Amino acid sequence: MIEFSRYYINFIREFFHNLIAFFSSIINAFVKFFFTDIKYYITSLINASNKFNALDWIAEFVVIVINCAFFGFLFLRLFQFLKRYIRFTKREIEKEELLDEIAMLNLKTAELVDEKNKILALKVSNITGGEIPLGEGRLQEEQKEKARVVGDSRFVKLTAVDEFYKNRITSVTMKPEDMIGLPELVERFVGFAASQLNLFYEEKVIRLFFAGMATSKILILEGISGTGKTSLPYAMGKFFGKNSDIVSVQPSWRDRAELIGYLNEFTKRFNETEFLKALYEATYREDLNFIILDEMNLARIEYYFADFLSMMEMPDANEWKIDIVPDVWPTDPKNFQNGKLLVPQNVWFVGTANRDDSTFTITDKVYDRATSIEINYRAQFIDAPFTEGITMSYDYLDQLFKKAHEEFAMSVKTNEKLMQLDSFIAQKFKVTFGNRILKQIRTFVPVYIACGGSEIEALDYLVMRKILRKFESLNVSFLHQEISDLIIFMEKTFGKNAFQESIRYLNELIKSI
Repeated sequence: MIEFSRYYINFIREFFHNLIAFFSSIINAFVKFFFTDIKYYITSLINASNKFNALDWIAEFVVIVINCAFFGFLFLRLFQFLKRYIRFTKREIEKEELLDEIAMLNLKTAELVDEKNKILALKVSNITGGEIPLGEGRLQEEQKEKARVVGDSRFVKLTAVDEFYKNRITSVTMKPEDMIGLPELVERFVGFAASQLNLFYEEKVIRLFFAGMATSKILILEGISGTGKTSLPYAMGKFFGKNSDIVSVQPSWRDRAELIGYLNEFTKRFNETEFLKALYEATYREDLNFIILDEMNLARIEYYFADFLSMMEMPDANEWKIDIVPDVWPTDPKNFQNGKLLVPQNVWFVGTANRDDSTFTITDKVYDRATSIEINYRAQFIDAPFTEGITMSYDYLDQLFKKAHEEFAMSVKTNEKLMQLDSFIAQKFKVTFGNRILKQIRTFVPVYIACGGSEIEALDYLVMRKILRKFESLNVSFLHQEISDLIIFMEKTFGKNAFQESIRYLNELIKSI
């Protein structure tokens, strides 16, 4: 024990001696460099300069400037690196704090839900005499309740829709002057909006809208306030002879019940929403229907619209069914299928979105399934002659889209360039197009061309909105060179003056670094 103690004391003494010597050497080196060495360099320069001629002094000045510039550059890059690292660390810390806060809020929410359920159970217990009937007794009570409401539907609004269309002809009869192509359709809508509604839109925006309709049932109109985002789908409804239904999204929306309603177990009535009514009415019609979700990102879209986002992933439109009620009653709406509603193909969901502190960020899950159109400016006045609206069936418009796919399909050369771009972005940024986006591109581009646009213009817009927008979630501070390389690659692959919107967006990203 005595020998070990002697060894350990010597070890500690030697360890701290070496540690002190290490830090002393660093301090001595620092002092030597900034005091002794610099003084020596200056003295050497003064001694040597006694023999300098004019040419030597010029050379000395040039060397000093070069050395100062070199060391200044090194210190600048070191400062920038430290700045970026601090910024990155700060973001990660803030992200962790935000996740902790979200976890705490979820925990509190779960506690509040449990408390609400306990209160509700207590109220039900008081109503039923202290015990909720179970088994056979409960089944008998439900059967009695069903018998009581036979002839008195639990869907008041939807039953009224059934009665309204009971003896009405809902087929669409198009006049010869209404059977026009997509270029004429764009031109006619611009004239209609300007002459009858005093709303002015550039033809490019309308091309994007129709191409978006062919690509997805969900369209998102983004931009600053006052640029006509809500007015555009409203004008579309007027143009096609069916007023668009406007649903104002509320910040309190958390689930699908806010959108389509819910069944009240006490009254046995379904609390129907205007959204559900508009969607159900479209099942009777053969024309074009637009449901506007105004200020759709005031609440989290993936919460209240989740069923529709998942439904539209199914390739077969016959499977686009939304669960409404778990059971079937004889008085339920006629177009229900075993308590489900088949979403018709002649309806589009058009959401408007602002970007400010009062709204939520639209996630990739929503963007990937929708067509996003940005409107950040109001078009100039258009002096258009009086233009009538149009009567058009969904089948006719669908045929126009199919015809565009046949006549203006993307060329093999463009597809090859697109695959090269996909490989480059995947390698440099770990972001890929994916099958869903590729399918959307090959649907969007032909329709945009058929509407009077160009192939490169359409491709440029979708690449910017669908792919480059994802860069906002990356740490672009460390991707300055990669973004510059991407700009060069786009100009080399697609042409110097092509992909203007994408390149402008990338240059803005570089400036923000």
